[in-house]
Amino acid sequence: MNKALTETAFNFPGQKSVYHGKVRDVYNINDEKLVMVATDRISAFDVILPKGIPFKGQVLNQIAAKFLDATTDICPNWKQASPDPMVTVGVMCEGFPLEMIVRGYLCGSAWRAYKSGVREICGVKLPDGMRENEKFPHPIITPTTKAEIGTHDEDISKEEILAKGLATPEEYALLEKYTLALFERGTEIAAKRGLILVDTKYEFGKHNGTIYLMDEIHTPDSSRYFYAEGYEERFEKGLPQKQLSKEFVREWLMDNGFQGKAGQQVPEMTDEIVESISDRYIELYEHITGEKFVKEAHVDLLARIEKNVTDYLK
Repeated sequence: MNKALTETAFNFPGQKSVYHGKVRDVYNINDEKLVMVATDRISAFDVILPKGIPFKGQVLNQIAAKFLDATTDICPNWKQASPDPMVTVGVMCEGFPLEMIVRGYLCGSAWRAYKSGVREICGVKLPDGMRENEKFPHPIITPTTKAEIGTHDEDISKEEILAKGLATPEEYALLEKYTLALFERGTEIAAKRGLILVDTKYEFGKHNGTIYLMDEIHTPDSSRYFYAEGYEERFEKGLPQKQLSKEFVREWLMDNGFQGKAGQQVPEMTDEIVESISDRYIELYEHITGEKFVKEAHVDLLARIEKNVTDYLK
């Protein structure tokens, strides 16, 4: 088995602090730059699973880097360089405490709410008579608050965002415009790969008064994809869609009695399970980018990352 990178404790030149997220470790360099390390940690149901997944960090970082580069004409983004396959370095932004979730189809949590009788999500009215995995007439934006660690993100409407002062009306109008334009671009790129971009999320922040796209975009951790081939037939027959997302990990956990609830145990992650999840992430990469995945040397990851980032920062 290849080694997985699950913890980092770097001390880069000019480093002021570090934030350890569920998957990414973010290093603050002189309050000017962020070094974002995509580790091989994997989370589901807001729980970090006990074993890392080899190459997962490389997959996520490289997909996000490609999509950031492919959308610079739509809006500025934080990325400056990717000095290592698992690292992106970019400008430090002050983030909006929001996740801009955009949905092209009725599925996931939105479908569960709809099925229970809900006809309005985040202030967006939904038509009656829709079915699971049905395409919306137009993509809808259903923002959530960016929660503190250990608490769940919560749905929020545009009106509540403005009332709470989380963004000004001008800022929110731009966030909506960028969100829909990015989703349209992601949809076009996915279509060329035989995929449907179902839903995704974007995060934005400000740098020198300008709104920037931050974090990852269009990765299987932040997005849901369907295979275009067979979508119509499956939809007409009411069958589950063939998905390209992290959903397969959640399904494996649920099949083994784990949904992140109190008292539940994460099922044993055997080497076979870990390797199969790694293989799926690589498959995701190749489908989404249309390129062969090149496994970078996974022997001494910490030393490789430290050298590559330090050389870049110098």
